[in-house]
Amino acid sequence: DTARPTRIAFGRTLVGQAARSRRTIMVNELPPGYLTISSGLGEVVPAALVLLPIVVEGQVLGVIELASVAAFSQINQDFLEMLMETIGVNVNTIVANARTDELLTESQRLTGELQARSAELQTQQEELQHSNAELEDKASLLAAQNRDIEAKNLQIEQARQELEARAQQLSLASKYKSEFLANMSHELRTPLNSLLILAQLLAQNPSRNLTPKQVEYAGIIHSAGSDLLQLINDILDLSKVEAGKMDVSPERVTLRQLIEYVEATFRPMTSQKGLEFTVVTAPGAPADLLTDDSRLRQVLRNLLSNAVKFTERGGVELAVEPAPDDEVPGGVVRGGPVVAFRVKDTGIGIPEQNLESIFGAFQQADGTTSRKYGGTGLGLSITREIAQLLGGAVTVDSTPDRGSTFTLYLPVARPDFEDLLALAPEHLPADASSDVLDRPAPVAELTGGHRRRPRRLLVVEERPRGLLTLVAESVVADLTHGRDDAGDRPPLDVITAVGAEEAAGALAAEPCHCVVLELGMPDDEASRFLRALRGDSALASVPVLVHSGHRADAAVAEDLRSRAAGGTLEFLAGLDELRERIALHLAAEEPGDVLSLVRPEEPPRPDPRAGQGPPVGRTVLVVDDDARNLFALSGILELHGFRVLHAENGRRGIEALVDHPEVALVLMDVMMPEMDGYTATAEIRRIPRYAELPIIAVTAKAMPGDREKSLASGASDYVTKPVDTKDLIACVRRWLPA
Repeated sequence: DTARPTRIAFGRTLVGQAARSRRTIMVNELPPGYLTISSGLGEVVPAALVLLPIVVEGQVLGVIELASVAAFSQINQDFLEMLMETIGVNVNTIVANARTDELLTESQRLTGELQARSAELQTQQEELQHSNAELEDKASLLAAQNRDIEAKNLQIEQARQELEARAQQLSLASKYKSEFLANMSHELRTPLNSLLILAQLLAQNPSRNLTPKQVEYAGIIHSAGSDLLQLINDILDLSKVEAGKMDVSPERVTLRQLIEYVEATFRPMTSQKGLEFTVVTAPGAPADLLTDDSRLRQVLRNLLSNAVKFTERGGVELAVEPAPDDEVPGGVVRGGPVVAFRVKDTGIGIPEQNLESIFGAFQQADGTTSRKYGGTGLGLSITREIAQLLGGAVTVDSTPDRGSTFTLYLPVARPDFEDLLALAPEHLPADASSDVLDRPAPVAELTGGHRRRPRRLLVVEERPRGLLTLVAESVVADLTHGRDDAGDRPPLDVITAVGAEEAAGALAAEPCHCVVLELGMPDDEASRFLRALRGDSALASVPVLVHSGHRADAAVAEDLRSRAAGGTLEFLAGLDELRERIALHLAAEEPGDVLSLVRPEEPPRPDPRAGQGPPVGRTVLVVDDDARNLFALSGILELHGFRVLHAENGRRGIEALVDHPEVALVLMDVMMPEMDGYTATAEIRRIPRYAELPIIAVTAKAMPGDREKSLASGASDYVTKPVDTKDLIACVRRWLPA
């Protein structure tokens, strides 16, 4: 009967109850129709029902349900109870046998699989044995290779140690070379300083007691000394190139002004030799370039000087033109147009085999002792290195006895230069501008033992946070970076003002230590600013640094000086100069309190210093161990009305300063026995009464850090050997106003 369940849960129905209770259940007097018993002949209704659980060892294996037409007697019940034990054993045996058959079948299956796997493992074992044999061979080979590698590593380690030793030797040699250059520069410049100063004094003939011939002799001596100075500078430039310490300061260079400089410099030279000199600017040549003005001029000077030097007849030509793309040599920084400066001459020419060697240091086309043309052979070597620093290249094309053409290829605007000038200072990484702009080291440590007011630098330019602000903030960052005694130093601030009125507000708010002024602002803003300065006598001592990107002509300079009303006014062409002057003025004495700047209602007040003469009779202390320098410097100063005291070293200089309180200014040589100028300057600054005393360091300008080291020791300003008479007197008067 498909309607009956095939599985019955324990406890459900009589069958489930018999299985749960493990006891026989007897039911008599079944209801009519509950169940029928059928046979082949008929059917009958049972009267009783018995349910017998099959229990073996406490486990229920099943339940047997029996029906009877008559009630089950006790004998029937006992028989069934006994029968259930036998049935239970048989059922258990049947179940066990079935399980055994299943296990046997499973065992046979597993045995087959095991045999198959054994065969596979046998095959794999054979393969593994073969692989092991191969690995043993490879291991032997690797062991041999390892022995070879160990031997090579030993050789490499020995070579590395040798390289380290050589690197240390090279570093030591470079240090000795730098020290040698610095010392030799000082030793050469010291006598050269005396020679040039005294020769210039003789050539000026202030006593009018020399004959014209003697004056000419003095001029020749001065000219020869200047040539020697140029040779020293070339050697120092070469050392910077070899050490990788020659930096560039990018700025906008106007082509017209560059050509005017070339004309003014070389036309007299070519006229003196009877040569034609032509400067040609081709159509399409850029109006300006983004490069280092001073380095570009140095390259053109070297190329044009050589052209004039090696040309006896004909002429020299400078052609400026756009460079075709297929002509630009490798190594030129691309990313924009390239300009070519071609220096052509009709001179002696260069043999083809020497076209490359002439760019080596101390190399010339004719290097014999009997050569007609002199020189050190440094110019072209320095020229090529500078060209590479500027992102360009120099090539040469020459035919003996017909002339040469040297071509300088320069990018009109290097992308990295443009990015540098376009970025605001706060967007620059800490070391970005140090790779491109030539920053001086920290300078001008003013010692004195007392805390000073904050020093504020005002930048007046056309746009907020422009190039001049970038330069000023980079100088301030260098001054404040890495100072261990920053707590004892006055803080430095840079304020940018756009136009004269905004500058007035900045100056009215707080005093400023120095002002940087952009000359090229529109609407005559620079002149308005200087007119405002003239209207306030309290601002007479505020230094004004005028940056024009080039040397202003005499008329413009005189006009602006007249507007400055006695204030310190300097014209600076390059960023490098501006950087140095900012550092110097931040190291100078504190200015007075600054009052309101712009007063449109008030007429300009006269300068209280107007009409006074030079500072005649002021006492200057010259500290130098070289008697020739003492004599020369004293001669210059006494000729201009100063009283001069002498000291032969730093210690004697301090003693002389203490003994003579009337000393108004000190000229301090930096290299002296017993106590050098750096130490002496620092010692003087530690004396409170001399914290503001002007001290001018006399440096050899040998290595990049010499001037900065002088200023960092506490010097107010510096002059370089050989000392130029005009520069020295101008510097002294700048610190000793009338």
